[in-house]
Amino acid sequence: MQIQLDSVSPLSIQADALITFAFEKDDPLEGPLAEFDRATSGRLRELVAAHELTGKWLEMVLLHYPAGVQAKRLLVVGAGKPEKFGNGELRRLAGAALRHLKSRGAKRIAFLLREPRQDAGAAQLVAEGLLLAELDLDKYKTDKKNSAGVEHAAILGATGDAARSIERARIIAESENWARDVANEPSNRLTPTVLAERAAQMARESGLEVAIYGEKQIETMKMGALLGVARGSAEPPRLIVLTYNPPEPEPKPGAPVLGLVGKAITFDTGGISIKPSKAMDRMKYDMCGGVTMLAVMRAIARLKPSIKVVAVVPSTENMPGGRAVKPGDILVSMSGKTIEVLNTDAEGRLILSDGLFYARQLGATHLVDAATLTGAIVVALSNVNVGVFGSQDDFTRRFLDVARAAGEKMWHMPVDDDYRDMMKSPIADLQNISSGEGGGASSAAAFLKEFTGDLPWIHLDIAATAWLDDPKPWMAKGATGVAIRSLVDFTETF
Repeated sequence: MQIQLDSVSPLSIQADALITFAFEKDDPLEGPLAEFDRATSGRLRELVAAHELTGKWLEMVLLHYPAGVQAKRLLVVGAGKPEKFGNGELRRLAGAALRHLKSRGAKRIAFLLREPRQDAGAAQLVAEGLLLAELDLDKYKTDKKNSAGVEHAAILGATGDAARSIERARIIAESENWARDVANEPSNRLTPTVLAERAAQMARESGLEVAIYGEKQIETMKMGALLGVARGSAEPPRLIVLTYNPPEPEPKPGAPVLGLVGKAITFDTGGISIKPSKAMDRMKYDMCGGVTMLAVMRAIARLKPSIKVVAVVPSTENMPGGRAVKPGDILVSMSGKTIEVLNTDAEGRLILSDGLFYARQLGATHLVDAATLTGAIVVALSNVNVGVFGSQDDFTRRFLDVARAAGEKMWHMPVDDDYRDMMKSPIADLQNISSGEGGGASSAAAFLKEFTGDLPWIHLDIAATAWLDDPKPWMAKGATGVAIRSLVDFTETF
């Protein structure tokens, strides 16, 4: 889809549909809506009087061939209460509008920004929402009803350097869609080997350094936790390492290096501690944390921040084969710490332990990991917020501030030493599940913290937010790409 700025009058733009939005107020007709009402001889006022146009969140009012407007249709989308209308709401509203019109055959659309959101940042949010709404979960359908989609979108009413903001939106949204497309793949088509190949191809196209390590190399590196999880599968594991070096001038000695670590279990049966069959098909999504970090690298390679970034993505299947790790086994991680495996379905923290330690070996001075790690985060936060854990409050608050500005919902969770105590083992340095009651997301984070040393570290538990079981008005069912835009923005703050 092409997206461009246009300065033509909203009344005279040629399009299949013109989009704007109305707030939920006593009188929702203000600004451009008042102009549209005059142009249509009071048609919008009639709809307000009939309670068909109220401004309620994502209410869709579609007028066909409105008098006085050159566009074939006028779509007024409810924006809800003005005080609750933030960056995330504008992005979702734009996406919902596109999907509403896409299903009605619109090819050329225009989106009119209005006060108080007419700045370049608003143009970026709208462009992101439009691009993210394009993706559908129909890759393997032979009858693709929505295959054509919207071909061209114009953004009207933007101020400032909006052209640059739209290009930035394209970079971020296309990276998110790349991640969503990869994460939606079934596990028979996306093994660890194939994921590594796709990561390498993306890295080469993006100008990133790439290293892919196979099973023998991982064994030489003494990544015993990763190898332990991989033992039960016929598919060999892979370790994916991407490096972004900023352009000249080179960073000074001692400059920060950001390490991004992501869990990439391409299918999780639970291993010997096998999961129930209900919804196990969704466990192809267990690589979303790793794909998130790969997508962040794709975006920053194009945005070119001034910090070196290293991404480490350990990838394997978790299967109940004859050689699979068993409850009671002890693994030796790359760091040398020993781990008693009490539940083989707590495998994500095992592979991340080696990934985090290796990122430190590569020179990372700050660490962020992302993983579909625990069912406990679903219990704590449902599918609304990402769980955010951190070792240093200032570092974690900086990230939460960036996420809030990006319009992504995240919640600061505790990772006190008390949770670490729940992971003590009588026969090893750590056990891989808590011995306490409750607090499973925090005790899992405390386990990971043991492999981060003294470095500032943030853990994102995206288990509840990385996947949609049902479509939203603004996004198709499947992988969501959550946290990618926040991580890109956060990287640039360095």
